Amino acid sequence: MRFDVITLFPELFEPFFKSGINRRAFESRQVDVRLWNPRDFAEGNYRRVDDRPFGGGPGMVMMAEPLWRCLQAIRADRAEPEAGRAPVVLFSPIGQRLDHTMATQWSDSPGAVLVCGRYEGIDQRFIDACVDRQISLGDFVLSGGEIAALALLDAVARLMPGVLGDEGSHQQDSFNPALDGLLDSPHHTRPEVWQGPNGPMPVPEVLLGGHHERIARYRREQSLTLTAGLRPDLLDQAKAFGLLSRADETFLRAQKKL
Repeated sequence: MRFDVITLFPELFEPFFKSGINRRAFESRQVDVRLWNPRDFAEGNYRRVDDRPFGGGPGMVMMAEPLWRCLQAIRADRAEPEAGRAPVVLFSPIGQRLDHTMATQWSDSPGAVLVCGRYEGIDQRFIDACVDRQISLGDFVLSGGEIAALALLDAVARLMPGVLGDEGSHQQDSFNPALDGLLDSPHHTRPEVWQGPNGPMPVPEVLLGGHHERIARYRREQSLTLTAGLRPDLLDQAKAFGLLSRADETFLRAQKKL
């Protein structure tokens, strides 16, 4: 798959592609990312890409023309047929919230053109004429779309075959719709007893016994407890789709009585 990123700050991406386990996806071109700076397509000595908003108000607005020229260069480079053009995605507070389901869908796609806005925003005419979809990380505002683009690329890269050391790792992720969408259970590693700031903290005994069925049930109950306490909406959704077993329901009823 190929992602073309339109950004005024391509230098923010370079370290990301060379660090961490997900770099395998970028180095192998499983996730082929190409960076485009709209300033390279702006006119004049100063390569200006923004101007003051019509109607007044604070801040500056990214101009439509440099973005349009940049997009046309990407289209030419991708050499895609008209019917198979990659969608143009803008990262925006008004967009659909990025979640695991969306990341999984993108991991099975040919890719997209990702537009990272800056300043007060982007000329709405470019959005109306060129943008197919808008994505948000949540109900807050960032200085630009680069962090959101990195989040999407990271979420997609770790789903690529061979990227993680254990293929089962991402299958146990929180929010995974392939399972039930619940939160993941806690994880522990060596030492068996950690001398924490408030005294010895042992690993739960059930994890040390080697009884796989008991361990699986313990982790399931931990997942249910965490989800009920922190994200009850996910638990309600799992119930609605019939994704909870009788043992799950019995455990949850018992927890309510405590």
